[in-house]
Amino acid sequence: MLKLRTVILTSVATFWATSGFAACVSPVEVKVPDGSQASMDEMLAAQTAVKSYMADMEDYLKCLDDESASQSDTQTEEQKVAHVQQHNSAVDAMERVANSFNEQIRAYKALND
Repeated sequence: MLKLRTVILTSVATFWATSGFAACVSPVEVKVPDGSQASMDEMLAAQTAVKSYMADMEDYLKCLDDESASQSDTQTEEQKVAHVQQHNSAVDAMERVANSFNEQIRAYKALND
């Protein structure tokens, strides 16, 4: 039983070490309220949430880049491609949240100015 446990733990550790980017956790995407129905307080709360999300995503991108740089000598081509895909996916998510928030701000202002 001890041998099996050791084998499993070694396998998991090896997977995490070789898969790359295991320590970087992408933040959960922010839900933006409907600007045509939201109150001022809801829009302000959304603004705070979006700003926090963007800062967390910047930290996530830095984490990805730092991990990639620390493994640059041993990184496989697959790991390099995975890094680029994770980075691009994160940037896409940031743009999606920013565009959604800006769209809802315009909708809010159209009804409340």
